[in-house]
Amino acid sequence: MKLKKLSWLICSLVVLSVLVAACAPQPAEEVIKEVEVTRIVEVPVAGKLCEGVKIVFFPGGPPGCPFATVVYNGAVAAAKDLGADVEYMFSDWNPEKMVTQFKEAAATKPDGIAIMGHPGDDAFETAVDEARANGILVTSQNTTLPRLEGRYKGEGFGYVGQELYASGYMLGQEAIRRTGLRAGDRAMVWGLLSEPTRGLRTKGVIDALEEAGMTVDYIEIDKATDADATAGTPVFTGYVTSNPDVKLVCTDHGGLTSTLETYLKAAGKGTDDIYGIGFDLSSATLEAIRGGWTDLVLDQQPYLQGYLPIVQLCLAKKYQFSGLHVDTGSGFAHKDNVELLAPLVEEQIR
Repeated sequence: MKLKKLSWLICSLVVLSVLVAACAPQPAEEVIKEVEVTRIVEVPVAGKLCEGVKIVFFPGGPPGCPFATVVYNGAVAAAKDLGADVEYMFSDWNPEKMVTQFKEAAATKPDGIAIMGHPGDDAFETAVDEARANGILVTSQNTTLPRLEGRYKGEGFGYVGQELYASGYMLGQEAIRRTGLRAGDRAMVWGLLSEPTRGLRTKGVIDALEEAGMTVDYIEIDKATDADATAGTPVFTGYVTSNPDVKLVCTDHGGLTSTLETYLKAAGKGTDDIYGIGFDLSSATLEAIRGGWTDLVLDQQPYLQGYLPIVQLCLAKKYQFSGLHVDTGSGFAHKDNVELLAPLVEEQIR
């Protein structure tokens, strides 16, 4: 009886050991072999991603404009990196001209067009709808076109630029934080409220200052000053003469911001008399920050607004990628960090 029990025990142990061995993890060598079998092999691709793709790109302002030049430089770099065939159309920051040029560009039947959104959805809608009906990809930079982006996002319509209202509001808030200005203090905002969508940045600044209790005087940038910032000198000096108690000035325009030192000197003001804030870096703005004439600037990184729309159109054309929405406006330049950015500003990258 005892022998039978012992035999039964031995048999059970043998069966158990077999089961354990069957369920045990495979040796490391076998696992490695399985991974090697499923390894993805990269297939070499001849040429560059965007070779043969024709694009029309809008840098925005006139040739030589500090901001438009940085946008242009970004687009040129992307075209070189990706191999795209890109034509550039400068629009002098003129919304009507942008729409006319868009229609002219669409008539040449490129693969894609990257547009500045300043004219707004209403002005662009019919022309963009027609371009899409003809198979032309469209994307935007610098100023959002929310309705068109929503309509064609699945067909490659993206946006690269700052979030306009948020950028303006953020600049106004940061200026209040840094200066300690309070209720009753006077500010002047020189902006573009009349332009749909683009004016949201101006509104953001105004709202932030008014929420802090400041008295805000608004001046619309006229066409002459929009085209040539130095033409605004009489407007600025006239305002300051009439409002000698002004403590903060915001120039909601890269060209005006780069001319702020000239305006202040023409008005007989020193570096500590008025706190100057604005948008976009340039060589002139860099020197104004160094000299204390300009105190705080929101950098919307226009180089990315040139580079990434080319990438967007290439990806949409080659791989049917949907539109990407990229916020480029979230950093401040001031006397404490401007030297870190200076080499890039001088190279017209920042």
